[in-house]
Amino acid sequence: MALRSVVTNMREGVWIAIDAMRANKVRAGLTIMGVAVGVFVVVAMSAAVHGINASVAKDLESAGPTSFYVYKRPISLGNVCDGTDETCPWRRNPPLTVREQEALNRLPTIKAAAAHSPDREKVRYKDRELANVGIDAYTPNWTEVDGGDIYPGRSFTTQEAAAAARVIILNENASKALFGDSDPLDKSVDINGQPFEVIGVYHYTASFLGKPGSAQSGDSPTGIIPLETGRRHLQMSMRWVDFTVKPRADVKQVEAMDDVTATLRSMRGLRPGQDNTFAVVTQDRLMEVYNGFFGTFFVIMIAISAVGVLVGGVGVIAIMMISVTERTREIGVRKALGATRWTILWQFLVEAVTLTGVGAMTGFLIGAALTALIRSATPIPADIPASAILAAVLGSVVTGVVFGIVPAFRAARLDPVIALRYE
Repeated sequence: MALRSVVTNMREGVWIAIDAMRANKVRAGLTIMGVAVGVFVVVAMSAAVHGINASVAKDLESAGPTSFYVYKRPISLGNVCDGTDETCPWRRNPPLTVREQEALNRLPTIKAAAAHSPDREKVRYKDRELANVGIDAYTPNWTEVDGGDIYPGRSFTTQEAAAAARVIILNENASKALFGDSDPLDKSVDINGQPFEVIGVYHYTASFLGKPGSAQSGDSPTGIIPLETGRRHLQMSMRWVDFTVKPRADVKQVEAMDDVTATLRSMRGLRPGQDNTFAVVTQDRLMEVYNGFFGTFFVIMIAISAVGVLVGGVGVIAIMMISVTERTREIGVRKALGATRWTILWQFLVEAVTLTGVGAMTGFLIGAALTALIRSATPIPADIPASAILAAVLGSVVTGVVFGIVPAFRAARLDPVIALRYE
């Protein structure tokens, strides 16, 4: 019987709230908009960050779950370099070299170590020109540490790499932009005035950020050339060469990292106690940096969404106080007929939660639509996590209760005699 009474009061409160929204369309609209903006930001940002994290994790694992990276400088978040040794001691680190990469390939624990350097160049074919193409220069064993495929065509050979042959592998976007639907193989593209023969088309499901260290950003046009070709013909800087290292299947990552660290320290003549002049970075560490960056961004967006919720909450107080004033006589009649303070309080809280619930539902639907658009139009596999749905529901309920409690208490505490005399 008590449960039936609660359900009845809740249903009645919902219908009264809907009638109040119809009667006060402007106030209700502003309230709904405020809550909707807050929920929309939470849902959209949660979906985007969730998708970016999943995509970045996929990129990191493309080289293999135990693979790791070697960079000239450590990877960190928020470390501002002002040019001094105190803030960026790594600036004096010597660049990584192909000789060091070759030494790592000779280690018994390492399956492959590929050297890489990124750049951006202008690429042209006849009357078609791409002004800002990412150029990734690799050593010839790059395919052993990469998760992409080449078809049609092939990668460059060891002989072509040693001879600095002007050959290039274009990714799908670059190939389509320059050649349309025609076959790009054996055709020549111009890079800074020099001819490069297209020998393959590279296929890789790019993420929003692209692969670690790569010149590829999302699904932007990209070309892959031999490292020596980039150095000789495109004057690419070798100061920021990095390594992708893949351990053998039966070797633990920690063991392979120890061997790489010991080899590089020995080749660089570092004595015991001296700091490394390079950084060995695991996939977990890169994920920490990505999560830290997007986590900070997410917190900022949550703070912005809180402003929308606050606006909605103020609207809840305003519309509910007006509702209490307009229905003072009705409250008096109900109390005279036996309604308790709890009954009146519950009714007005249900009305407030209904108001914010409509706003939350509106914001959630808009967020879901934007998520679908991001998923279809970008490489980000955006997906709304269950936590975002739960946050939207709880947020609307809490907002309704917190901002509706004052008007509800005012209604519940009205003296029935005074209320009945109200005109």
